[in-house]
Amino acid sequence: MSDLAPLAESVVVDPLVGHPADYHVFHEFLDRCKSLPAITTAVVWPLSDVALRGTVEAATEGLIQPTLVGDEAEMKALAAKIGVDISSYAIVQADTERKAAELGVALCRSGNAQAMMKGSLHTDELMKAAMKAETGLRFSGRRISHVFVMDTPAYDRTLLITDAAINIVPELEDKVHIVQNAIDLAHALGIPEPKVALLSAVETVNPKIKSTLDAAALCKMADRGQITGGILDGPLAFDTAVSLHAAEIKGLTSPVVGQADILCVPDLESGNMLAKQLEYLGGAQLAGIVLGARVPVILTSRADSAETRLTSCAVAVLLHYAQHPIKG
Repeated sequence: MSDLAPLAESVVVDPLVGHPADYHVFHEFLDRCKSLPAITTAVVWPLSDVALRGTVEAATEGLIQPTLVGDEAEMKALAAKIGVDISSYAIVQADTERKAAELGVALCRSGNAQAMMKGSLHTDELMKAAMKAETGLRFSGRRISHVFVMDTPAYDRTLLITDAAINIVPELEDKVHIVQNAIDLAHALGIPEPKVALLSAVETVNPKIKSTLDAAALCKMADRGQITGGILDGPLAFDTAVSLHAAEIKGLTSPVVGQADILCVPDLESGNMLAKQLEYLGGAQLAGIVLGARVPVILTSRADSAETRLTSCAVAVLLHYAQHPIKG
């Protein structure tokens, strides 16, 4: 969730998929959004260059209709400094990051915003307000989780990684929601039956490795209809999840190996490291979104580029209209 290192020059042909490396997934998302109305979005504390510029670019592209929540004088001063025009956007005054987060959540709860977007405040501050039991954005019975949507030159399909930002050490019950949230997002992104790889360090069930037990249980729960809409397999190591060659060497056969659409990681640490390794060493671009809430929450790093924020907004638009189809 930070500025993409320009690695395109060094990435040529991927040995697994055998085609020239390029970014294709995110362009498709943006193209699909061109025929959809902008969604009203509470942008919470956009008081950095990239946060405000990303907001303006997303609005210019017709993705969002922003309401800026923060210190009005500071936002106008920043806009003048970086040369962007925010005069047509609604502004809600907030003196502090905490107050801005609370007001952003209130806009979503009241129906005045169809999505919420993190600006330059800390993730914990925003999510603390979003996850309050009585005044937040929780749905009863649904766990909130995060998904990184990856556009990876060395992989010829959309790749979703979950959860790398919200649930630190999820239990089995949490993982049921994490997987279902990701499957629902995959549907919104145009993947009708996503293949879900439940990651661990090994491909066999080992009672001493909890992630392998969870993976086995999740697969059986999917067999029994407790998780729907996707094809699950696990435990799988990362190599067998994304490489048919690796799976063949290990003698693994399943509809998921080598072609996973969703990587469900054991915990936040492993997911966060995996996503950032793909970004910095694999040249991937990424978008971030929080699922399972009343509205999509566009969750990016304070250091993310305006381009990443733009793509994250596109993901939120597609998710919103998957959940609320346009009538007629």
